[in-house]
Order: sequence, then C-alpha cells, then structure tokens
Amino acid sequence: MKINSVDIRPGNILEYQGGLWRAVKIQHTQPGKGGAYMQVELKNLMDGRKTNERFRSAETVEKVRLDTRDFQFLFAEGETLTFMDKLNYDQITLDKDLLGDAADFLTDGMDVVMETYEEKPISVQLPDQIEAVIRDTEAVVKGQTASSSYKPATLENGVRVMVPPFVTAGTKIVVDTYAREYVRRAD
Repeated sequence: MKINSVDIRPGNILEYQGGLWRAVKIQHTQPGKGGAYMQVELKNLMDGRKTNERFRSAETVEKVRLDTRDFQFLFAEGETLTFMDKLNYDQITLDKDLLGDAADFLTDGMDVVMETYEEKPISVQLPDQIEAVIRDTEAVVKGQTASSSYKPATLENGVRVMVPPFVTAGTKIVVDTYAREYVRRAD
C-alpha cells in the first residue's frame, strides 16, 4: 500500500530498495529554502543494518501489509521477551531488540499487536500511549517561566521523560511510548 512520506510513523514497515525496513525515528523538517522533507532512520529487518533516508513530502513509499494478531506480554528474561497468542494460547519468545526502545514500556499482562510477514514475527506494536507513575523528579526552581520550562523525571520503569513543573513524584501521567514524551496527567 502506497503512503505519503509525511504519514510514516515509528514502527511502520516499509518496502525500500528491495528489502523490509522498520522506521525507527522520524523527523519532519521544513527548511527556510526548498521543500519540506521527512528524515527517516530505517532498520533492515533481515540483517539489522541501519540507514538514514530523506523523503520529499510529495514522495510516496510502499508500506508493507503485515498479518496482525493479538498477543499478551507475559515476562522478560534477560534479553528475551515472552508473549502469548490470545487466540490459541501458544507462547513465542523474541529478542528484546525487535521492539527497540519501546520495550522499556512493557508491563506484565500488556496487550500488544504482533505483526508477521510469511509467519515470521517482524514487529510488536505497543499502545501509542500508556499510563505511568513518576518515581522521582527534580524540584522546581523558583522564578522559572512555567510556559516553556520542563524538568526531568524518572518513571517507575526507569525511563526518563521531561515533564511540566507542576508534576511531582507519585503523579500518574500519560506518556507517548514511541516519542517518550509527556502527554498529560492521567485521570
């Protein structure tokens, strides 16, 4: 399926230069001179090579249509992760590398979507946003402008994110799992 380059998201699988590539990081850039473009870091799913590519905004790329199935994350053991197929209860073990940085947000019992290509697991999609609790954060410095200042905070899973000054330790927040950014306070 063809998609515009501006619709590429981290985790998308693209057919590019005769191989299957996962978009790891994306950055949309609008230079002062010339047309806008997407800077995309791609990782080859077969051999692990990485490359950076620049796609013009009007360019289209081929997004690979993968088979998807619902799985549940069971546990991590060293560098491997174990998932259970929610349909037939089969278990599958995958390398942590397959998920990249998103693996830090896995919690026991989390529902995920596994994408397969010719029956081989290619990627695991976590929810776009999850709720997390702040373990600790720095104190607010008096006199900082609240509108533009963020402070570092550590979540209970060890991930560091930048949060607004009003967020304190013990606060439950919503975090974007792929951008690793604060979204809002949890209800």
